[in-house]
Amino acid sequence: MKQSGNAILEVVDLHKGFGNNPVLNGIDFEVYTGDVISIIGASGSGKSTLLRCINQLEMPGSGEIIYRGENMLARGVNINEYRSRVGMVFQSFNLFNNMTVLENCMVGQMKVLGRSKSEAHDRALEYLSKVGMSAFIKAKPKQISGGQKQRVAIARALAMDPDILLFDEPTSALDPETVGEVLLVMQTLAEEGMTMLVVTHEMAFAQDISSQVFFMHEGKIHERGTAADLFGNPEKAETRDFLSRFRSGRQIAG
Repeated sequence: MKQSGNAILEVVDLHKGFGNNPVLNGIDFEVYTGDVISIIGASGSGKSTLLRCINQLEMPGSGEIIYRGENMLARGVNINEYRSRVGMVFQSFNLFNNMTVLENCMVGQMKVLGRSKSEAHDRALEYLSKVGMSAFIKAKPKQISGGQKQRVAIARALAMDPDILLFDEPTSALDPETVGEVLLVMQTLAEEGMTMLVVTHEMAFAQDISSQVFFMHEGKIHERGTAADLFGNPEKAETRDFLSRFRSGRQIAG
């Protein structure tokens, strides 16, 4: 979906394999300010690998990842600075267990962005309050629920002032009763204009918040469109087959 202005992020002909197993087979798309792109598809279709390549937790075999006009796969790129601008929220939270909730949200700011302790402290408090976790700033991760851990992880990412947030199945490790609290935070971010790339199996959520939806199949973006188009009138048989599994119960109304 072409918009006015320059893309923040461009993924160009991205390929990735593990051994003889191709996982990504030529991915192309652009991300503009305020986009909320949900990436759906069956397990093994390459969704999480795509996000991990964008964040350079996996190195692509070929292609380009262009952030604000610069290829992030070129030599000499400051990877930590890039990751602070293109932040990632993991399904397994990735919090430091030996640090408090507050310290988890401060350490990256000080080490990567060079903020003072007081500034990092104030920024951490701001975002912990935003996600409803200000009452738990002295707790260690083992003392809070999975949903609370994920909200801390989101606050930690937000405290870095990212241009884009990548969410890799952010609710898949959560108990059903805590899924809603994380989705509510993400919905609020989307409504406030946060640019987001979300790998998710929460179809109703994807339908509600997305400006675009990508359906991945066999390592490619097999179909893409607005949420209304892709959920309401998918063109490809594989998309229809995938979505048909979710049309009962709460997943997708209608």
